[in-house]
Amino acid sequence: MALVIAVPDAAMRDRLSPPPPGVNLRVWALGDEPVEQRFDLLVLPYMIPAPALSGLAGQEATVVQAQMLGFDGVAEHLPPGHVYCNAVDVHEAATGELALALILASQRGLPDFVTAAARGEWAHARYPGLALSSVLVLGTGGVGRQVAERLAPFDVELTRVARSTREDDLGTVHGWNDLNALLPHADIVVLAVPLNDSTRGLVDDDFLGRMAADSLLVNVARGPVVDTDALTRAVESGRIRAAMDVTDPEPLPATHPLWILPGALISPHVGGDVGSMSRRMDRLVREQIEALLIGHEPKNIVLRT
Repeated sequence: MALVIAVPDAAMRDRLSPPPPGVNLRVWALGDEPVEQRFDLLVLPYMIPAPALSGLAGQEATVVQAQMLGFDGVAEHLPPGHVYCNAVDVHEAATGELALALILASQRGLPDFVTAAARGEWAHARYPGLALSSVLVLGTGGVGRQVAERLAPFDVELTRVARSTREDDLGTVHGWNDLNALLPHADIVVLAVPLNDSTRGLVDDDFLGRMAADSLLVNVARGPVVDTDALTRAVESGRIRAAMDVTDPEPLPATHPLWILPGALISPHVGGDVGSMSRRMDRLVREQIEALLIGHEPKNIVLRT
């Protein structure tokens, strides 16, 4: 019997066509009426909130493939009877690239130059720069690794922190217990941790109070890793600068002060959303189809309901 693979839009279907022998490819997305046909692999739309997964109730599927890396909230909303896979190796490189862009823009004053240019002003000023800075990266997963690799050529002092102390091919990884001692010595702190019970609200008044004056906080993790009120107070005081691709809530209300505070730079959660994303996602879907065709488990399983 042919495998039934459901993808969320005609564009993905066309890119994956023709499918391998023994595969029936069709379009079905959350919000469509359930069908009697069971899907062996269901690819979700990109950037759907976890509560939307309740829309799978009534639609039988075996493997649910996300187009996102994070999976916070999925366990609470995914109906029973599914295997859920995240999108490892799809977004990490692009997110590392954006983290570097946010760092460079903030450290070289690019937002201020753009604003001044709109006023017709030649706003020559000295900014911290990146070279010779001390950079602390929290998280050594796919995104954390990509951030570290992209920072390496910039003549920085790079320190990485994860759950436990260890050595890897990039050098020493400090344990979480070292974090408080390391924070005061960092010019730049990059958040690249998953969102879970241990990281929710990690960056609070105490964390920000330990950071060095005029240091930069970069968040390419998840918005709730940071206490937004605490960050707003720190940026408003002028002690801390912030560059963030994610916020809590997301998006911030139009009147939120972080939009306009000096020292704050916000991008609209575009870390992994680049032109190459479709090619990377298509490659992953093809790999999942090949695994299912030969009776193997799919890659990147993070949850069974």
